[in-house]
Amino acid sequence: MDMDGMDMSSSSSSSSGSSMSMSMVFTNTHNTPLFSNAWTPSSSGSFAGTCIFLIILAIIDRCLIAFKATMERHWLAKHLNRRYVAVAGKTTEAGTIDTDPDAKFASLVTAQGVEESVKVVQSISRGPIPWRFSVDLPRAFLFLLIAGVSYLLMLAVMTMNVGYFCSVLGGAFLGELAVGRFIQTNEHGH
Repeated sequence: MDMDGMDMSSSSSSSSGSSMSMSMVFTNTHNTPLFSNAWTPSSSGSFAGTCIFLIILAIIDRCLIAFKATMERHWLAKHLNRRYVAVAGKTTEAGTIDTDPDAKFASLVTAQGVEESVKVVQSISRGPIPWRFSVDLPRAFLFLLIAGVSYLLMLAVMTMNVGYFCSVLGGAFLGELAVGRFIQTNEHGH
């Protein structure tokens, strides 16, 4: 390859690079590409369809976030209710509970029957739950989906198209309206 061919390609790419710069003001055109040049609305109807797609994608984003929050609560409850296997040579469950100062008096049902005068301990989680493949793999996959959908929505907003921007906001509003109550953490245990 000769140096002249390289110079021409670099000069043509620098001149075409300036024409491909991103707009820094909102536009109201109906032919703004979304994600690729192949997805360029050619009519008002296809532009409306693209906006509806963005609304649905934003609703899906909020639904995925709500589903992850619900699953986090489920995984935590499952962890707190986990039963442990008695090991030979260790103290009994009733003996272990008796020594816990945070326990309340109640009865404990074991394989041998009811043991009276034992304490029931409520599990209080301090720090993260232990790593488990059955929990952390689905958690990571959900986060991957949420990040992917969120970045697609961000790219749609970065086109600086008013219709796309309003569609993403509208979808986020509708999604929050529908499933926002599942996303909120319950800090008071009610």
